[in-house]
Amino acid sequence: MKQIILASASPRRMELLKQIGLNFEVVPSNISEDIAETNDPADYAMNLSCRKAQDVAARSKNDCIIIGADTIVVSERILGKPKDEKDAFEMLKMLRGKWHSVITGLTVIDTLERKTVKCHECTNVKIKNLSDDFIWSYIRTGEPFDKAGSYGIQGIGAVMVEKIEGCYFNVVGLPLARLTSILEEFGVKVL
Repeated sequence: MKQIILASASPRRMELLKQIGLNFEVVPSNISEDIAETNDPADYAMNLSCRKAQDVAARSKNDCIIIGADTIVVSERILGKPKDEKDAFEMLKMLRGKWHSVITGLTVIDTLERKTVKCHECTNVKIKNLSDDFIWSYIRTGEPFDKAGSYGIQGIGAVMVEKIEGCYFNVVGLPLARLTSILEEFGVKVL
């Protein structure tokens, strides 16, 4: 079987791949995740995931499968990871009591076959109407700081989520059903 490489240092993505029993290596990309203005957030997430996968593919041997992903939160604008506590507060204040979209761009590259599949997954999430005190208490846990939109559905942030429509694993950072379908196109059987 070909070597599978995750082009990400995200502990959540690693945990999800381990959860489905995938044997993989981690080689983080060197691509900047700075948020840019765009009219098409899904295209933005896909292009960023592709750039990450291509960066790692360029540094890898010629017979492997690279998985690149990037997850963004979209409300009034694209929300990346917060810079500091104030930024986290502003993001969570923007999300409270409303629906927003979580979009993961996903790219899989077979370096030998030179085959690339790019797609995205979108999940809608509604956050409860949170008080300022609740938001500050959550920020003090430290959980928001490495997460797009300043919350983690798989952690303490789960208590803020009122509803989701779509793939839960996408909100965590990797749409597993979509990924396993793509991997099957590349000859990788998860089960």
